[in-house]
Amino acid sequence: MSAIARSDAGLPAPAAALLVTLCVTWALGQIAGKIGLQGVSPLVQAGFRPFLAVPLLLLWCRVRGVPILIRDGSFWPGILAGLLFAAEFWALFEGLGRTSAARATVLVYTAPFWAVLGAHWLVPGDRLTSRKLAGLGLAFLGLLLAFADRLGDGPVDSLLGDALSLLAGIFWGLTIVAIKATRLTRISAERTLLYQLAVSALLLPLGYLLGEPGFFAPTPAVWGAVLFQSIGVAGVSYVAWFWLLARYRASAFAPFLFLTPVFGVVAATLLLGEAVTWPLLAALSLIGAGIWVVNRA
Repeated sequence: MSAIARSDAGLPAPAAALLVTLCVTWALGQIAGKIGLQGVSPLVQAGFRPFLAVPLLLLWCRVRGVPILIRDGSFWPGILAGLLFAAEFWALFEGLGRTSAARATVLVYTAPFWAVLGAHWLVPGDRLTSRKLAGLGLAFLGLLLAFADRLGDGPVDSLLGDALSLLAGIFWGLTIVAIKATRLTRISAERTLLYQLAVSALLLPLGYLLGEPGFFAPTPAVWGAVLFQSIGVAGVSYVAWFWLLARYRASAFAPFLFLTPVFGVVAATLLLGEAVTWPLLAALSLIGAGIWVVNRA
Protein backbone atom coordinates (compact mmCIF):
# COMPACT_ATOMS: atom_id res chain seq x y z
CA MET A 1 0.00 0.00 0.00
CA SER A 2 1.31 3.44 -0.83
CA ALA A 3 2.45 5.42 2.17
CA ILE A 4 -0.13 7.93 3.37
CA ALA A 5 0.45 10.32 6.25
CA ARG A 6 -1.90 9.62 9.13
CA SER A 7 -3.67 12.47 10.84
CA ASP A 8 -2.92 12.96 14.52
CA ALA A 9 -6.05 15.06 14.97
CA GLY A 10 -9.54 13.78 15.64
CA LEU A 11 -11.62 12.30 12.88
CA PRO A 12 -13.24 14.81 10.51
CA ALA A 13 -17.01 14.59 10.11
CA PRO A 14 -16.99 12.50 6.86
CA ALA A 15 -14.59 9.95 8.35
CA ALA A 16 -16.59 9.79 11.58
CA ALA A 17 -19.81 9.26 9.59
CA LEU A 18 -18.15 6.46 7.62
CA LEU A 19 -16.95 4.81 10.82
CA VAL A 20 -20.41 4.95 12.38
CA THR A 21 -21.78 3.41 9.17
CA LEU A 22 -19.24 0.59 9.51
CA CYS A 23 -20.32 0.00 13.12
CA VAL A 24 -23.93 -0.28 11.97
CA THR A 25 -22.87 -2.65 9.18
CA TRP A 26 -20.98 -4.93 11.57
CA ALA A 27 -23.92 -4.92 13.98
CA LEU A 28 -26.30 -5.86 11.17
CA GLY A 29 -23.93 -8.72 10.33
CA GLN A 30 -25.17 -10.58 13.41
CA ILE A 31 -28.78 -9.98 12.35
CA ALA A 32 -28.00 -11.23 8.84
CA GLY A 33 -26.35 -14.33 10.30
CA LYS A 34 -29.47 -15.08 12.32
CA ILE A 35 -31.69 -14.68 9.25
CA GLY A 36 -29.32 -16.74 7.10
CA LEU A 37 -29.59 -19.68 9.47
CA GLN A 38 -33.25 -19.99 8.45
CA GLY A 39 -32.07 -21.40 5.12
CA VAL A 40 -28.34 -22.21 5.38
CA SER A 41 -26.63 -24.51 7.86
CA PRO A 42 -24.01 -22.89 10.17
CA LEU A 43 -20.68 -24.18 8.79
CA VAL A 44 -21.75 -23.76 5.17
CA GLN A 45 -22.90 -20.19 5.81
CA ALA A 46 -19.66 -19.32 7.59
CA GLY A 47 -17.57 -20.90 4.84
CA PHE A 48 -19.49 -19.35 1.95
CA ARG A 49 -18.65 -15.75 2.87
CA PRO A 50 -14.98 -15.80 1.74
CA PHE A 51 -15.85 -16.95 -1.78
CA LEU A 52 -17.32 -13.50 -2.50
CA ALA A 53 -15.21 -11.44 -0.09
CA VAL A 54 -11.77 -12.63 -1.25
CA PRO A 55 -12.15 -11.41 -4.88
CA LEU A 56 -13.15 -7.96 -3.59
CA LEU A 57 -10.14 -7.88 -1.28
CA LEU A 58 -7.79 -9.01 -4.07
CA LEU A 59 -9.18 -6.25 -6.30
CA TRP A 60 -8.52 -3.71 -3.54
CA CYS A 61 -4.93 -4.99 -3.18
CA ARG A 62 -4.43 -4.72 -6.94
CA VAL A 63 -5.72 -1.15 -7.06
CA ARG A 64 -3.68 -0.06 -4.02
CA GLY A 65 -0.54 -1.93 -5.08
CA VAL A 66 -0.46 -4.20 -2.03
CA PRO A 67 1.82 -7.20 -2.75
CA ILE A 68 0.32 -10.59 -1.86
CA LEU A 69 2.83 -13.37 -2.56
CA ILE A 70 5.83 -12.56 -0.39
CA ARG A 71 8.16 -14.98 1.39
CA ASP A 72 8.48 -13.28 4.77
CA GLY A 73 7.85 -16.02 7.31
CA SER A 74 4.20 -15.09 7.80
CA PHE A 75 2.71 -18.28 6.33
CA TRP A 76 2.35 -20.38 9.46
CA PRO A 77 1.30 -17.50 11.71
CA GLY A 78 -1.21 -16.63 9.00
CA ILE A 79 -2.55 -20.18 9.02
CA LEU A 80 -2.89 -20.00 12.82
CA ALA A 81 -4.81 -16.72 12.59
CA GLY A 82 -6.98 -18.25 9.88
CA LEU A 83 -7.81 -21.29 12.01
CA LEU A 84 -8.76 -19.08 14.95
CA PHE A 85 -10.86 -16.88 12.63
CA ALA A 86 -12.63 -19.97 11.28
CA ALA A 87 -13.24 -21.27 14.80
CA GLU A 88 -14.70 -17.90 15.76
CA PHE A 89 -17.30 -17.96 13.02
CA TRP A 90 -18.10 -21.63 13.57
CA ALA A 91 -18.88 -20.83 17.21
CA LEU A 92 -20.75 -17.63 16.30
CA PHE A 93 -23.09 -19.23 13.76
CA GLU A 94 -23.69 -22.25 15.98
CA GLY A 95 -24.46 -19.84 18.82
CA LEU A 96 -26.79 -17.67 16.73
CA GLY A 97 -28.85 -20.76 15.99
CA ARG A 98 -29.54 -21.23 19.70
CA THR A 99 -29.65 -17.79 21.29
CA SER A 100 -30.83 -14.31 20.36
CA ALA A 101 -28.81 -12.05 18.09
CA ALA A 102 -28.78 -9.38 20.81
CA ARG A 103 -27.20 -11.70 23.37
CA ALA A 104 -24.77 -13.11 20.82
CA THR A 105 -23.61 -9.60 19.88
CA VAL A 106 -22.94 -8.61 23.48
CA LEU A 107 -21.02 -11.80 24.22
CA VAL A 108 -18.97 -11.80 21.00
CA TYR A 109 -17.81 -8.26 21.72
CA THR A 110 -16.06 -9.40 24.89
CA ALA A 111 -13.16 -10.16 22.50
CA PRO A 112 -10.96 -7.25 23.74
CA PHE A 113 -11.32 -8.68 27.26
CA TRP A 114 -9.70 -11.96 26.18
CA ALA A 115 -7.18 -10.20 23.93
CA VAL A 116 -5.84 -8.18 26.86
CA LEU A 117 -5.54 -11.29 29.03
CA GLY A 118 -3.79 -13.25 26.27
CA ALA A 119 -1.44 -10.39 25.41
CA HIS A 120 -0.29 -10.22 29.04
CA TRP A 121 1.17 -13.71 28.72
CA LEU A 122 2.17 -13.89 25.07
CA VAL A 123 3.02 -10.37 23.82
CA PRO A 124 6.24 -8.85 25.24
CA GLY A 125 5.71 -5.39 26.73
CA ASP A 126 1.91 -5.68 26.76
CA ARG A 127 1.44 -6.31 30.46
CA LEU A 128 -1.58 -5.87 32.66
CA THR A 129 -1.72 -2.61 34.62
CA SER A 130 -3.98 -1.49 37.45
CA ARG A 131 -6.13 0.46 34.98
CA LYS A 132 -6.43 -2.55 32.68
CA LEU A 133 -7.33 -4.77 35.63
CA ALA A 134 -10.06 -2.32 36.66
CA GLY A 135 -11.49 -2.35 33.14
CA LEU A 136 -11.34 -6.14 33.00
CA GLY A 137 -13.15 -6.28 36.33
CA LEU A 138 -16.01 -4.18 34.97
CA ALA A 139 -16.24 -6.30 31.84
CA PHE A 140 -16.19 -9.51 33.89
CA LEU A 141 -19.06 -8.26 36.05
CA GLY A 142 -21.02 -7.54 32.89
CA LEU A 143 -20.27 -11.06 31.66
CA LEU A 144 -21.53 -12.59 34.90
CA LEU A 145 -24.66 -10.47 34.71
CA ALA A 146 -25.35 -11.59 31.15
CA PHE A 147 -25.23 -15.25 32.14
CA ALA A 148 -27.08 -14.71 35.42
CA ASP A 149 -29.94 -13.24 33.40
CA ARG A 150 -30.22 -16.55 31.54
CA LEU A 151 -29.88 -18.93 34.49
CA GLY A 152 -32.99 -20.24 36.18
CA ASP A 153 -35.62 -19.76 33.49
CA GLY A 154 -33.68 -20.06 30.25
CA PRO A 155 -33.71 -23.30 28.21
CA VAL A 156 -30.50 -25.34 28.13
CA ASP A 157 -30.13 -24.86 24.37
CA SER A 158 -30.23 -21.08 24.78
CA LEU A 159 -27.58 -21.26 27.49
CA LEU A 160 -25.45 -23.33 25.11
CA GLY A 161 -25.95 -20.64 22.47
CA ASP A 162 -24.70 -18.02 24.92
CA ALA A 163 -21.66 -20.16 25.71
CA LEU A 164 -20.88 -20.63 22.01
CA SER A 165 -21.21 -16.87 21.40
CA LEU A 166 -18.82 -16.24 24.27
CA LEU A 167 -16.48 -18.85 22.79
CA ALA A 168 -16.59 -16.91 19.51
CA GLY A 169 -15.46 -13.82 21.42
CA ILE A 170 -12.61 -15.83 22.98
CA PHE A 171 -11.46 -17.07 19.56
CA TRP A 172 -11.63 -13.49 18.26
CA GLY A 173 -9.51 -12.30 21.17
CA LEU A 174 -7.00 -15.10 20.55
CA THR A 175 -6.84 -14.08 16.89
CA ILE A 176 -5.84 -10.58 17.98
CA VAL A 177 -3.15 -12.04 20.25
CA ALA A 178 -1.86 -14.30 17.46
CA ILE A 179 -1.49 -11.29 15.17
CA LYS A 180 0.23 -9.15 17.83
CA ALA A 181 2.61 -11.93 18.93
CA THR A 182 3.85 -13.05 15.50
CA ARG A 183 5.23 -11.77 12.22
CA LEU A 184 1.73 -10.78 11.20
CA THR A 185 2.34 -7.43 12.89
CA ARG A 186 4.89 -6.68 10.15
CA ILE A 187 2.72 -7.38 7.12
CA SER A 188 -0.18 -5.43 5.65
CA ALA A 189 -3.62 -5.75 7.21
CA GLU A 190 -4.95 -6.88 3.84
CA ARG A 191 -2.66 -9.92 3.76
CA THR A 192 -3.57 -10.79 7.34
CA LEU A 193 -7.26 -10.72 6.43
CA LEU A 194 -6.61 -12.81 3.32
CA TYR A 195 -5.06 -15.53 5.48
CA GLN A 196 -8.13 -15.51 7.71
CA LEU A 197 -10.68 -15.54 4.89
CA ALA A 198 -8.83 -18.20 2.88
CA VAL A 199 -8.61 -20.64 5.78
CA SER A 200 -12.20 -20.01 6.90
CA ALA A 201 -13.39 -20.93 3.39
CA LEU A 202 -12.59 -24.54 4.33
CA LEU A 203 -15.62 -24.47 6.64
CA LEU A 204 -17.88 -24.82 3.61
CA PRO A 205 -16.65 -28.27 2.45
CA LEU A 206 -16.24 -29.27 6.10
CA GLY A 207 -19.91 -28.55 6.68
CA TYR A 208 -20.95 -30.85 3.85
CA LEU A 209 -18.51 -33.56 5.00
CA LEU A 210 -20.10 -33.44 8.45
CA GLY A 211 -23.54 -33.93 6.95
CA GLU A 212 -24.91 -30.38 7.08
CA PRO A 213 -27.74 -29.74 4.60
CA GLY A 214 -26.13 -26.57 3.26
CA PHE A 215 -28.59 -24.30 1.43
CA PHE A 216 -31.79 -26.07 2.46
CA ALA A 217 -34.25 -23.13 2.14
CA PRO A 218 -32.63 -20.42 -0.02
CA THR A 219 -35.39 -17.83 0.09
CA PRO A 220 -34.77 -14.25 -1.12
CA ALA A 221 -34.40 -13.12 2.51
CA VAL A 222 -31.82 -15.84 3.18
CA TRP A 223 -29.86 -15.02 0.03
CA GLY A 224 -29.98 -11.34 0.90
CA ALA A 225 -28.62 -12.05 4.37
CA VAL A 226 -25.80 -14.24 3.06
CA LEU A 227 -24.84 -11.77 0.33
CA PHE A 228 -24.87 -8.92 2.84
CA GLN A 229 -22.44 -10.81 5.05
CA SER A 230 -20.20 -11.82 2.15
CA ILE A 231 -20.09 -8.59 0.15
CA GLY A 232 -21.19 -5.93 2.63
CA VAL A 233 -19.42 -7.10 5.79
CA ALA A 234 -16.48 -9.33 4.81
CA GLY A 235 -15.85 -7.41 1.59
CA VAL A 236 -16.80 -3.72 1.31
CA SER A 237 -16.78 -2.85 5.03
CA TYR A 238 -13.26 -4.22 5.55
CA VAL A 239 -11.96 -2.36 2.49
CA ALA A 240 -13.44 0.86 3.93
CA TRP A 241 -11.83 0.01 7.26
CA PHE A 242 -8.40 -0.28 5.59
CA TRP A 243 -8.99 3.07 3.89
CA LEU A 244 -9.59 4.68 7.29
CA LEU A 245 -6.60 2.92 8.88
CA ALA A 246 -4.35 4.30 6.16
CA ARG A 247 -5.33 7.89 6.94
CA TYR A 248 -6.04 8.21 10.67
CA ARG A 249 -4.60 6.95 13.92
CA ALA A 250 -6.26 3.77 15.18
CA SER A 251 -6.67 5.30 18.66
CA ALA A 252 -9.18 7.77 17.20
CA PHE A 253 -11.47 4.88 16.28
CA ALA A 254 -11.87 3.30 19.72
CA PRO A 255 -14.80 5.38 21.04
CA PHE A 256 -16.77 4.58 17.88
CA LEU A 257 -16.17 0.83 17.83
CA PHE A 258 -17.97 0.35 21.13
CA LEU A 259 -21.13 1.47 19.31
CA THR A 260 -21.26 -1.83 17.41
CA PRO A 261 -22.75 -4.01 20.18
CA VAL A 262 -25.15 -1.16 21.05
CA PHE A 263 -26.36 -1.01 17.45
CA GLY A 264 -26.56 -4.81 17.44
CA VAL A 265 -28.91 -4.89 20.42
CA VAL A 266 -31.10 -2.11 18.95
CA ALA A 267 -31.23 -3.83 15.54
CA ALA A 268 -32.16 -7.18 17.10
CA THR A 269 -35.05 -5.50 18.87
CA LEU A 270 -36.33 -3.53 15.88
CA LEU A 271 -35.71 -6.03 13.06
CA LEU A 272 -36.13 -9.39 14.77
CA GLY A 273 -38.51 -8.41 17.54
CA GLU A 274 -36.22 -9.88 20.19
CA ALA A 275 -36.94 -9.06 23.81
CA VAL A 276 -34.06 -7.23 25.47
CA THR A 277 -33.98 -7.41 29.27
CA TRP A 278 -32.65 -4.80 31.66
CA PRO A 279 -29.94 -7.17 32.93
CA LEU A 280 -28.68 -7.61 29.36
CA LEU A 281 -28.58 -3.83 28.87
CA ALA A 282 -26.72 -3.48 32.17
CA ALA A 283 -24.29 -6.20 31.06
CA LEU A 284 -23.74 -4.36 27.78
CA SER A 285 -23.00 -1.14 29.68
CA LEU A 286 -20.53 -2.82 32.03
CA ILE A 287 -18.72 -4.67 29.24
CA GLY A 288 -18.53 -1.51 27.13
CA ALA A 289 -17.30 0.57 30.06
CA GLY A 290 -14.70 -2.04 30.96
CA ILE A 291 -13.33 -2.27 27.44
CA TRP A 292 -13.23 1.53 27.22
CA VAL A 293 -11.19 1.72 30.43
CA VAL A 294 -8.81 -0.94 29.13
CA ASN A 295 -8.42 0.91 25.83
CA ARG A 296 -7.61 4.19 27.62
CA ALA A 297 -4.72 2.41 29.28
